[in-house]
Amino acid sequence: MNAREKYIALRAILDKEVTRILRIWQQTLLPSAITMALYFLIFGAFIGSKIEGMGGVSYIQFIMPGLIMMAVITNAYSNVSSSFFGIKFQRSVEELLVSPTPSYIIILGYVLGGMFRGLLVGTIVLLISLFFTKISLHSLAIVLVFIFLTSLVFSLAGFLNGMYAKKFDDVAIVPTFVLTPLTYLGGVFYSISLLPAFWKTISLLNPIIYMVNGFRYGFLGISDINIWIGFIILVVLGIVLFWFSMHAMKKGIGLKS
Repeated sequence: MNAREKYIALRAILDKEVTRILRIWQQTLLPSAITMALYFLIFGAFIGSKIEGMGGVSYIQFIMPGLIMMAVITNAYSNVSSSFFGIKFQRSVEELLVSPTPSYIIILGYVLGGMFRGLLVGTIVLLISLFFTKISLHSLAIVLVFIFLTSLVFSLAGFLNGMYAKKFDDVAIVPTFVLTPLTYLGGVFYSISLLPAFWKTISLLNPIIYMVNGFRYGFLGISDINIWIGFIILVVLGIVLFWFSMHAMKKGIGLKS
């Protein structure tokens, strides 16, 4: 395939994903908007009003970046894992496999679709936060870099989940038993500086800690960790997950019976 044909193939996959996301917005966008609005109301307005603050800012301002990042992570991951497994279940993936479309174009098409949903939901949550608190911005560049790389990493992770999944239950296992606990323990609702030394050390093994804190630094200028470490972790994870995705496509893992 020449460059123009590759672009057309990528655009076709991405257009299909974007159309699907927007067509069933009641399932892809609305649930996260409602859930995060409840988080802002309960943890930010009700409970947060009883807390003096954290890191020199109000509690609701402190949790705002974390809630946005939580929405981005969850939606980017779930969109790709469910969508790619869906074409496997329907056996329409065979049409892609017999076509001359390169593996990296297929991966990019679905990953960009996941990033679109993650970033769109993140924007919606940001707009919802305006009803509860004012937005301060320390560095727009850091905000964009961290949210872009995080959506990329978890879209790639969702792609791998969709490839390895053999049944619908397999798509839900990782978000339920791995992703959700890591997100809730990723410094969204608290500063790890409040933890005892042992648990603080354990928390540093959670990669989501670095993503949330880097994103929070972009808004508020405060972080529990060195944001450059978070940036390096995101870049390395992105490269590794893309390599694994290419390797899995080449081997036909989960695609060939």
